[in-house]
Amino acid sequence: MTTTSNETSPEASRVSHNDMANAIRALAMDAVQKARSGHPGMPMGMADVATVLFTKFLNYAPQAPDWPDRDRFILSAGHGSMLLYALLHLTGYEDITIDEIKNFRQLGSKTAGHPEYGHAAGIETTTGPLGQGLANAVGFALAERHLNTTFGDDLVDHFTYVIAGDGCLMEGISQEAISLAGHLGLSKLIVLFDDNGISIDGAIDLTDSTDQLMRFEASGWITTRVDGHNPAEIEAAILAAKKSDKPTLIACKTIIGFGSPNKQGTAATHGAPLGEDEIAAAREKLNWPHAPFEIPAEIQAAWRQAGTRGKPALESWTARFNSTATEIQAEFNRRQKGTLPEELEPAVNSYIGTLIADAPKLATRQASQNILAIINETVPETLGGSADLTGSNNTKTASLKNIATGSFDGRFIHYGIREHGMAAAMNGLALHGGIIPYSGTFLVFADYCRGAIRLSALMGQRVIYVMTHDSIGLGEDGPTHQPVEHLASLRAIPNLNVFRPADAVETAECWLAALQSQDRPSLIALTRQGLKAVRRKIEPESLSAKGAYELLPADGEAQVSLFATGSEVGIAVKARTHLQRDNIATRVVSAPSWELFDVQPEAYRQQILGTAPVRVGIEAGVEMGWNKFINNDGIFVGMDSFGASAPASDLYKHFGITADAVVEAAKAKL
Repeated sequence: MTTTSNETSPEASRVSHNDMANAIRALAMDAVQKARSGHPGMPMGMADVATVLFTKFLNYAPQAPDWPDRDRFILSAGHGSMLLYALLHLTGYEDITIDEIKNFRQLGSKTAGHPEYGHAAGIETTTGPLGQGLANAVGFALAERHLNTTFGDDLVDHFTYVIAGDGCLMEGISQEAISLAGHLGLSKLIVLFDDNGISIDGAIDLTDSTDQLMRFEASGWITTRVDGHNPAEIEAAILAAKKSDKPTLIACKTIIGFGSPNKQGTAATHGAPLGEDEIAAAREKLNWPHAPFEIPAEIQAAWRQAGTRGKPALESWTARFNSTATEIQAEFNRRQKGTLPEELEPAVNSYIGTLIADAPKLATRQASQNILAIINETVPETLGGSADLTGSNNTKTASLKNIATGSFDGRFIHYGIREHGMAAAMNGLALHGGIIPYSGTFLVFADYCRGAIRLSALMGQRVIYVMTHDSIGLGEDGPTHQPVEHLASLRAIPNLNVFRPADAVETAECWLAALQSQDRPSLIALTRQGLKAVRRKIEPESLSAKGAYELLPADGEAQVSLFATGSEVGIAVKARTHLQRDNIATRVVSAPSWELFDVQPEAYRQQILGTAPVRVGIEAGVEMGWNKFINNDGIFVGMDSFGASAPASDLYKHFGITADAVVEAAKAKL
């Protein structure tokens, strides 16, 4: 007979809380020992907290792991990954078998050293870089509240739980995350703080004396402290947190490596196997006489029963969903699948036709806002924002209402000066499902976002970073704000599409390509300064979607190929005019996205690279990476130093990024 949360099997009824928690501890210490690496201390210390959460509160369904209204569990302290893997195995997630537990940290396993999204059902996000999971959770919780305003309690009404450690709270991103969550009043966000007082180097008081409860309270949270090994206290605290009108931090005072008689409470359990002798001693102390990786049938049954606790809620949700109006079901499913509205591409293409007819001179940040107005009217799941640069990034369109404290029906988030927290929250928004997040800051501040951008790419999430003021062209703000090395460093991140459009038409095409890239993030680098239109005729397909294309052909057999991106495409066009006037056949290639170009067929790439004996790359950034277009013997016209404070036109002349400089260099090479 199948047990449900309302039925107790005879075997399970004899199992205590300690038995269930010790199953987690045993799997953690055994897996780490077999792998000869890992972090047993955190899973052993937080086993009691996790057992209470998974057996009494968390709404989840191993048999339907993608159920949209499940509670989300985020292991921000990702080094303690065996806690999550043990829970997933014990509760019946098919992906995490006992063999996967035994294969912990091995090549090809689903049980990587840190949890990796996409490896197995039940892993909601990739964690390991400390603080990222906590900041992701803000996005998860915000997504839940926003979608609740659209689809109501019947379809969207769940909690986000986080386990975070001292390291998560020391990272600067944590303050950005918790202050935003507190300000917005994300009351369905509950953080369980593994307050074990230990980091790799030793006791926390070696490096930190922060009163975390006071810190969270100052940021608008409810806080409480419990004995992390007292199930009744843990249960009471979570129950109270669920009734709160603010986000809640529960500081769980735990002993790292709980059960290890000679190492518990010390850094020795943090990041290394306990050793065979210590594991044997721990088995005796915990009254766990079972062989490595062996879970007694009655304890396994108790955990599998816990894995069914969400089944009634799932069935009730399914019934409510099925009784919902057909058009609402269709819209909900479309958003969850990430499918774009059919109307989007025709709307963008129609607007491109208008741009080609009008040929406006616009900063691409303004062109971005114009196409966003069409996108936001057509794609209701976009959720925009800015890190206190709304008027500069141009990410807010007229139809967007602000999300504000306790009011989540808007579609624009004022993130404040929290670039890293913003980027990580967008990862959570995307991972939750049903939302396409985008937000803006200056390109130079991509450095502040980089940890989260890298994780967007690693997880393959459709997050769109709008990065304006993309070169020395921003002018007088000077070298602190002028990105020079940023495009090259961002292009070095695998699975990240970097776009740098040259005019309003390319900007529209790049936005469409970013939205259509469902399995990866995109970064769109945009200008402060106005750019003349370079695309002057309607094409049967998006040229920017090819990554690079011939904008202007040579008159005759090409002697010079000019490759450029963004604002420097206009310089290439002007240089071509001068060269051809001197009977030097010259072509211009615009390359708005190197990543999209790299995946084109070889024949197309060779066609675009061409056979001209002289190749020139032009970009107001460093040369790194340009050899893919100009080979190692080509000419690069760009930056090899930081910028300076001056009007943009003066800076381009000062640094030699001009049509005259391109002409002179090309002629010298011929």
